[in-house]
Amino acid sequence: MSPQTPFIQVDKVCKSFGAHHVLRDVSTAFNTGEVTVIIGASGSGKSTLLRAINRLEPHDSGRITIDGIEVTDDLATLQKQRSEVGMVFQQFNLFGHMTVLDNVTLAPRRIRHIPRAQANEQAMTLLRRVGMQDHAHKYPWQLSGGQQQRVAIARALAMAPKVMLFDEPTSALDPEMVQEVLDVMRELARGGMTMIVVTHEMGFAREVGDRVLFFDQGRIAHDAPPKEFFGSPANDRIRAFIGRMGG
Repeated sequence: MSPQTPFIQVDKVCKSFGAHHVLRDVSTAFNTGEVTVIIGASGSGKSTLLRAINRLEPHDSGRITIDGIEVTDDLATLQKQRSEVGMVFQQFNLFGHMTVLDNVTLAPRRIRHIPRAQANEQAMTLLRRVGMQDHAHKYPWQLSGGQQQRVAIARALAMAPKVMLFDEPTSALDPEMVQEVLDVMRELARGGMTMIVVTHEMGFAREVGDRVLFFDQGRIAHDAPPKEFFGSPANDRIRAFIGRMGG
């Protein structure tokens, strides 16, 4: 097996909000086809790293590259990178005045200039994939939280991204809706999608992750395969965290 070239590389990345250091010299790499699960206490820097990868939050120092190209404020490069890196947020961020179908086809039509008929066809394929094909002509307010999040995943997939970032995609959902979203994410992982997932769902981390990163106070405190991470926690902080999360 040839060594993989990481699709995303993060090198000594720092980010502060005022006096608060959110990311401290974070270095890691994310390989194609790998599912990385990032866990840790609130405020430990997990979501900030995802936002920095997508340049929603510019980092202060260090370097992030996607497919060998540095993430900067250059608009043409950034637009290309964002079309390759799909992102699903805690809040579903769907456009309330548009149907499900229009939400999913908007970016391919506007950015990729795909004709409406073709965009609609592709969107229906994606909506079938997330179990939402029967709701294509509904508006977001007519859907449950779990349904809206599944539409948000279809919308991110509509740009045919090479990697998907998930920022606590189930934390705003009622408990009974969490499973339907995790099931869609499991299917994506089985299909070979490169995924970076910030979550508190320990069962998902154990079962679907290829590796688990544990963030603590802005640093990666541990990086291990799930079996090792959960089976023999590296230190008391990690053991306590897993215990609190019911892992």
